[in-house]
Amino acid sequence: MVRKATPVSKQVSEPEAPAETLEEPIRPQVHLRRSNRTLAQSQKMTQEEDESREIQGKILGIRREADSGSATAEDGKSSGREGLRLAIEGLARMERRLQRATKRQKMKVEETQITETLDEDEYRSRDEVTKVGWKQHHRNSGVSKQPDNNDQPEKVVFGSVGLEPDNEGPETSEEALDLVERGAARPPPVNSHYLPLPWRGRLGYACLNTYLRTAKPPVFSSRTCRMSSIIDHRYPLADPDQPEHATKNRPDKSKTADHQLGVRFVQNLGLQNAADIVKMIRWNDKYGIKFMRLSSEMFPFASHVEHGYELAPFASDILAKVGRVAAELGHRLTTHPGQFTQLGSPRKEVIEASVRDLAYHDEMLTLLRLPEQQDRDAVMILHMGGVYGDKAATLDRFRVNYAQLTPSIKNRLVLENDDVSWSVHDLLPICEELNIPLVLDYHHHNIVFDSSKCREGTWDISQPEIMERITATWRRKGITQKMHYSEPCPGAVTPRDRRKHSPRVMTLPPCPPDMDLMIEAKDKEQAVFELMRTFKLPGFEKINDMVPHERFDEPKPVSRAAPAAKNKKKNKTAAGSVKRKRMADDEDPDEADRVAPVETDSSTKTEVTQIPEVTVTALEFGMGGPQNRVYWPPGMEEWLKPRKRQAKKNSKSGKLEDEDEDTGENLEETEGI
Repeated sequence: MVRKATPVSKQVSEPEAPAETLEEPIRPQVHLRRSNRTLAQSQKMTQEEDESREIQGKILGIRREADSGSATAEDGKSSGREGLRLAIEGLARMERRLQRATKRQKMKVEETQITETLDEDEYRSRDEVTKVGWKQHHRNSGVSKQPDNNDQPEKVVFGSVGLEPDNEGPETSEEALDLVERGAARPPPVNSHYLPLPWRGRLGYACLNTYLRTAKPPVFSSRTCRMSSIIDHRYPLADPDQPEHATKNRPDKSKTADHQLGVRFVQNLGLQNAADIVKMIRWNDKYGIKFMRLSSEMFPFASHVEHGYELAPFASDILAKVGRVAAELGHRLTTHPGQFTQLGSPRKEVIEASVRDLAYHDEMLTLLRLPEQQDRDAVMILHMGGVYGDKAATLDRFRVNYAQLTPSIKNRLVLENDDVSWSVHDLLPICEELNIPLVLDYHHHNIVFDSSKCREGTWDISQPEIMERITATWRRKGITQKMHYSEPCPGAVTPRDRRKHSPRVMTLPPCPPDMDLMIEAKDKEQAVFELMRTFKLPGFEKINDMVPHERFDEPKPVSRAAPAAKNKKKNKTAAGSVKRKRMADDEDPDEADRVAPVETDSSTKTEVTQIPEVTVTALEFGMGGPQNRVYWPPGMEEWLKPRKRQAKKNSKSGKLEDEDEDTGENLEETEGI
């Protein structure tokens, strides 16, 4: 007896039909783990899985009946069409679920914060902020905390859609989710109308001076080497009487190794770095900069467990000279140990390396022999580091390891909020507990902050309720307060992109005008110059633009330009000489005096240009010349280096020929650095 196929409509109405036709799949054994999903999310996902199994059961049931041959041809066709429709619907549902899950994951990864809306009173209080001074503004405004509106329920802004704060995962449109992912609801880095003007503090930059770094010879304090170079230089040179050469006079490994030779090699690098600090301080003072961070790589591998060394006595004299110049010019010097210096790590070897690194930085600052207040202001900035799964346990380890530090290190150590894990509100309590100053970094705060206590931006974090507590951590030790300021690159959306510092900053943050502000930007001293020019800070009138690819503060020996190529015609050379002569006649007398004289080479009967010798004293070297040309506009870093020579293809011979760099003929602009 042939059993008639069950219609599809009846299968849909009977909930137990899929269970009879669908076999129990074989599932691999998995290890269970604790889930961080809420009950609502778990119920929603369970419901989606049940729907998927139901659709899958319907499709399999229809296919089995079609394959058994018990149904008629007409019923088979309709069943096939119905199965295809159900399959397409199932795939569409799976695609929508996948898209929703992907967006949820992106939102969690990007850590998009929910910001509270401001009422009209708070916006009005912002407009009342004027340039009356930091304390006077807050005393007149009387704003000590955020207004509390009890008449209406608290709302938040989430991708331009108003939501209740209790709803953890609201259903929003795709347009709203896209706005959140693009960071459209994020407030600006500086959302305050207050400017700390007139500025009475010190503006500074970190470690590197772009103008001096690209000088010839370069002036910078971060010369370093590889560990293999230290090991290679334990062997004496092939010819000890001659200077070292990369190819002609290298260390001879066939000879007996001497550990002290390797130590002396890396120590000489540190002495060169320290000697250039004197030049950098005098350069800064000439252009109104009184604050600089010393590079942690000034003495390479000084805190290494195997290749490490003490700075005294070999570096005592040069560091004392640096300290005398800094004391004479009122310059503040600080340091910032690297990211691997973490006192809260659970690993013993990391703690030991961190203590050695802090001892190295403390010795470097102590050997400067600065006056009492400047020595007190020479601090070491440190990040708390990782969380290691438990912030409370990390803080406990930090307390234990901090208690074992020497008094000199404790007097210099300060903590800074970072852009990954530790916010201002995480560090402020332990700073108050252990008497450690707190460095407020506005840029880091805008990425990692406690949304329950303050909003992103600088308005809330600069209110007296928070600012006075931060200032008190510095006042208790008698140290001049400092802060860090930088801005994200244009177009940055995700926290990863926003961590990168912009080349320059556009404004000053709302902070006390008598404190020291470290500008952490890619363009270093040029970022400070940008602020000085924008807000007419003292010294801005001394800064002038550079001439592209030209420097007037470097010595130039007498040189003769290369003669014209043989395949060039004489009339072309003569025409070029006449053209240069006409240009010299049309220009001013001062400009004409700078035209290089033209001579004739009797051997080749071609004209050559003789460049006069330029002598610059050691004090004038790298100082910007008589017109202080040290500023290069944003994006024009290529101005710091000589113009590149470019090869031009000869249209007749098809060969590449160097273009004439001295006369400027047929010279194209090179690409930016």
